[in-house]
Amino acid sequence: MKRWSFLAAVVFPVLIHAQPPSDELFGTDQVIDIQLTFAQPNYWDSLLAYYNEGLERQLLASVILTDVVGTYTYDSVGVRFKGNSSYGLPNKKSMKIDFNEYVPGQKYHGMKKINLNNGFNDPTLLREKIFFDFCQDLGVLAPRAVFGNVRMNGSLIGFYGVVEQVDKEFLDRWVDDTNGNMFKAGDNFGTGGGAAADLAWYGTAQSTYEPRYELKTNTTVNDWSDLIDLIDVINNTTPSQLEVQLPALTDWHPLLRSLAIDNLFSNLDSYINSARNYYIYHNDSTGIWQWIKWDANEAFGRYSGGVPNLTNLAPNYVANSRPLMTKIMNTPTFYAAYRTEYCAVFDAFMNSALDPHIDALAALIQPHVFADPNKQYTNAQFTTNLTSNITVTGGPGGGQTVFGLKSFINSRRVYLTGVLGCATIGIDESIDQVFEVFPNPCHEEMRFVLPQGSVVKGIRLVDLTGRQVSAERIGNTLVLGELPTGLYSLIVDLGDRRLTARVMKE
Repeated sequence: MKRWSFLAAVVFPVLIHAQPPSDELFGTDQVIDIQLTFAQPNYWDSLLAYYNEGLERQLLASVILTDVVGTYTYDSVGVRFKGNSSYGLPNKKSMKIDFNEYVPGQKYHGMKKINLNNGFNDPTLLREKIFFDFCQDLGVLAPRAVFGNVRMNGSLIGFYGVVEQVDKEFLDRWVDDTNGNMFKAGDNFGTGGGAAADLAWYGTAQSTYEPRYELKTNTTVNDWSDLIDLIDVINNTTPSQLEVQLPALTDWHPLLRSLAIDNLFSNLDSYINSARNYYIYHNDSTGIWQWIKWDANEAFGRYSGGVPNLTNLAPNYVANSRPLMTKIMNTPTFYAAYRTEYCAVFDAFMNSALDPHIDALAALIQPHVFADPNKQYTNAQFTTNLTSNITVTGGPGGGQTVFGLKSFINSRRVYLTGVLGCATIGIDESIDQVFEVFPNPCHEEMRFVLPQGSVVKGIRLVDLTGRQVSAERIGNTLVLGELPTGLYSLIVDLGDRRLTARVMKE
């Protein structure tokens, strides 16, 4: 679902399939009804006990879900509480529903699991949704989200964000590969100590990384050597080697864009500060690592991470012991590419583009938020924080100023306009100037000219949703006659670098 217009220079290439069933759910912003029923009357105490075990044990329930497509009934699903700081809300815990736990192969809109997030520390209950929508529209891998009212044994528990699970179904939908290793940043975070998922080097032993990351796929094989090799490259190669190897090992420009978005939104409860809330996937088909967003309720400067004045967070901010960020900021070619990606996403970060989306979502959810008996904040705080800062005291998260969504965008944009210097950098500055496409705009076909001596490893044409589209290649000509009109990105892989050009099909 398109929310604003932008020009995407680099996006994630994935293959087109028939529309996956999950698109039926996430294709429309909506509030779904979720009715959970547990056989035992003390189900809440059991869920608390299971959470405290730390084993991710699930409690049997039945569930009825009603969305814009229809009503779906499942007699046996698994339910468990989840979260860290969000667990502090006493009567409105974040949850996960596993449709596959007791009935193998059972799915809801093609998904084995969904997450019910309680919107902890967010008076608007929109931060995560807005952030994830922005990422997706800018070609950055992130889960999709809608909303839901959750009832347990007939009682309304509250209003939740309903978020797509990052698992093999997610990979199949967005990456078209499910065979590689996927690691999740662990929860032992902290800039002051603890086992942070910081991508720092701790030797060759797998056991030294296991407290920091969670392997989510291929757990029977349990081979972490690829992750250790990546961390070795980040930390232990010479500067000249790193300039070649790191872009070749990663989906480089989308990675930089993803990190830039965290900075743009002052989303410090992520790799750039707390070193958590991300996945990295080693694509078995391409051999490259891809970065995936997770857990963004603290976006819009909600998590300080010990950093003052988050509307003025420097675009080259680096926390201690974040070697990936350190190498990006201290390597001139890397920083130039990062700055280019930053300027590309900054172009879409403005009130005129984002405020209408905020307004539409606020109108959708307001009656449901007001009816939530266990929400963390008042109705007045919800309404005010859409546009302006509020001061909150007490309760989970303590006393603090909470940036308004619209006021944060305005203040952040004013500051970054003065320091980022995007007027001096073109969105295609990272593209070799002898890489040309013509005619542009084009109709039936387009030609491209590559730098002399280029060895082409692969050529892809992707649309603005990040999906690879089919186009017949004849030498240095692409035949586009059957494609819909619109903006596309031509991505040419030369092994040591990628060239990208925007193509307008008329």
